[in-house]
Amino acid sequence: MTHSIGEPLSRHILEEMRKVGATGEFTMLFNQIAFAAKIVSREVNKAGLANILGLTGETNVSGDEVKKLDIYANDTLIKALNHVGHLCVMASEENKTLIEIPDRYPAGKYVFVFDPLDGSSNIDVNATIGTIFGVYRRVSSDGKGTMEDVLQKGDNLVCGGYVLYGSSTMLVYTTGNGVHGFTLDPSVGEFLLSHPDMQIPKRGTIYSVNEGYYNLWDENVRRYVDYLKSDKNKNGKPYKMRYIGSLVADFHRTLIYGGIFMYPADKNSPSGKLRLLYEANPLSFVVEQAGGRAIDGRQRIRDIQPTDLHQRTPLFIGSEEDVKEAEAFLRGEK
Repeated sequence: MTHSIGEPLSRHILEEMRKVGATGEFTMLFNQIAFAAKIVSREVNKAGLANILGLTGETNVSGDEVKKLDIYANDTLIKALNHVGHLCVMASEENKTLIEIPDRYPAGKYVFVFDPLDGSSNIDVNATIGTIFGVYRRVSSDGKGTMEDVLQKGDNLVCGGYVLYGSSTMLVYTTGNGVHGFTLDPSVGEFLLSHPDMQIPKRGTIYSVNEGYYNLWDENVRRYVDYLKSDKNKNGKPYKMRYIGSLVADFHRTLIYGGIFMYPADKNSPSGKLRLLYEANPLSFVVEQAGGRAIDGRQRIRDIQPTDLHQRTPLFIGSEEDVKEAEAFLRGEK
């Protein structure tokens, strides 16, 4: 069955789950994720009026300054999902330890990991920000979820996606059957299908990286970026450079137009900067389902076995041919 433009997200999810013979548990869980996204979207859009711009004065476990909207988004997602009976545990970029399901609620078979407000350093300048999320099936047998349930390879994801809060609010997700994008229609309060069966171009003309760190990268990364900026690359003319500084926004543009987004390791961050569980894995699932590729410079992102809740990784993600070419440079083969 093909999906038509304007189809509500709730119906789309239900029909996709029927295709694979799934129960209604995941459908109910995903509907709550969408509900939370609507609430966060509402607050983001009126942040300047609601006095929730600016810093809290704290830093999170990753060492980033915490914005008021970070906390609001984090709390909204937790409250929307901790009582539905389909999760056994959650983990967030903003929380140092696992987020347990309260004893008064039943524990389910899914695990939810998320970055509640990616790109939050851009909140006060009204740039596009977003929520990134992933869903796993638990590996423990029953009861409360464990660290083992959360520290799974990205290959085990049953759902990955993100929500963009920009000129419009979009939800993009995959459950392993293609990538679909939905735009929130504020007049009816529903996410409607706007981008069915999204595919990333095999090669693009745009690269996205913070070149302020150029002198901190290793030689292979610098040579690759120089190659993209020359007329010696496969396109025969320099790639265009675009960088917002909000991963979810830069990734979305890359998904639509093709090319490559990079956040390499550098001398100050030898393990990389982006979080494996909350950012790299879900977006890698999306890009692979759209025909793209994602690596840490040496291996496929979704093959990495996490050992820590807040593990960091370098990330090279985007069009298949661009990422493969970057990989050759990083190996010193070009």
